[in-house]
Amino acid sequence: MTRIRLFNSIRWRFLLIQILSILLTALFLLLGNLLANYIMQFNSINAVLIWVIHNIGSRPTMTVSGIILYLFFYVVLSRPTVRYTKEIADTLEDMANGKFHEPVEVKTPNELGLIASQANRVAEELNDYLREINYGLQEIAKGHFQYDIPVKPDHDLGEIAKSINQMSEQLHHSIQEERNAEKTKNDLITGVSHDLRTPLTSILGFLELIEKDRYFDEVELRYYIGIAYEKSVTLKKLIDDLFEYTRINNGMPLDIKRLDMNDFFQQLAEEFVPNLESAGVSCRVHAPDHPVIIRADGDHLVRAYENLISNAIRYGSAGKRIDIYIQEQDSQVVIQVVNYGDPIPERDLPFIFDRFYRADKSRSKQTGGGTGLGLAITKSIIEVHGGSISVSSNKRQTCFETILPIT
Repeated sequence: MTRIRLFNSIRWRFLLIQILSILLTALFLLLGNLLANYIMQFNSINAVLIWVIHNIGSRPTMTVSGIILYLFFYVVLSRPTVRYTKEIADTLEDMANGKFHEPVEVKTPNELGLIASQANRVAEELNDYLREINYGLQEIAKGHFQYDIPVKPDHDLGEIAKSINQMSEQLHHSIQEERNAEKTKNDLITGVSHDLRTPLTSILGFLELIEKDRYFDEVELRYYIGIAYEKSVTLKKLIDDLFEYTRINNGMPLDIKRLDMNDFFQQLAEEFVPNLESAGVSCRVHAPDHPVIIRADGDHLVRAYENLISNAIRYGSAGKRIDIYIQEQDSQVVIQVVNYGDPIPERDLPFIFDRFYRADKSRSKQTGGGTGLGLAITKSIIEVHGGSISVSSNKRQTCFETILPIT
């Protein structure tokens, strides 16, 4: 509507110029006619007029003179408007070329002045917003990825600012992931180095005693050999767990098949009977009367739940029993492995699934300990199946809960 009003206003302005040009032309023709009549009274100077009237005619002369006068007045009256319009057009062309810092002078309070004022306002807003975007890009270039460029709604440059913010956020996320991956790699190397060095140092120490014959009799020799053998077994288990962990996290292929979780846990509990009897612990499986079918890699799930049951036996033997609950909820199967031994300290719960993390280091030594990778491997296996794992612990019980999709 504003454009239509401006167009109509300019059109009426030029119509007014035409009317004024006609009026001025008529006025000058009238004055010219009066002047010609006055000159005709003087014989000494009227020869030219008489010749024009006799040879050309007064009417043609008046017509040609009127046209010339009209064009002259129209050009003279419209020239400021045309010049001002050209100035505005040149400024708009500069804006189209990306130059917003040269405003057009507002000369008149009329519609053209309004156009100039509006053009200046638009140029100023665009210039200010481009400065904000440019400043934001400079901040992002300095590494300040948290800086957000203000986004103006319903604005084309606002969409650009929004895209830049999204790009900055994604770039920041990618850099953080890269840093986390580097830290993970360094932590892994540090953890592996420490856990490999400890049993290896013991093995080398006892082998050195044997190699230098620093033992009294065969009994002491066998004792040294036994310790070296146990440390070698620990070392092999750590290497196996480390290999399994890296293989899982590097995208292991899954052999997906139909799996009945009721039969799965019944069979798994039977395989742990010797360990359960040795620890004086019983294991009960609480499952629905009907089969609970999921699609999963059975061999990898065995490894995951072996770790949970082994931990329950190792650290929950004081409770004398382990309960395994299998429940269906919507399109998921919820599995809880519960023991009733000493609780896990609350400060350790957030880190229980981290690599090489042992919640109770003194208790680990007493119970034979582990590599610190068992729960990390379990978490990776569950997650690669599209599931999740969590832990809760209090004075009454410790519960490891896994959730797997049924389909």
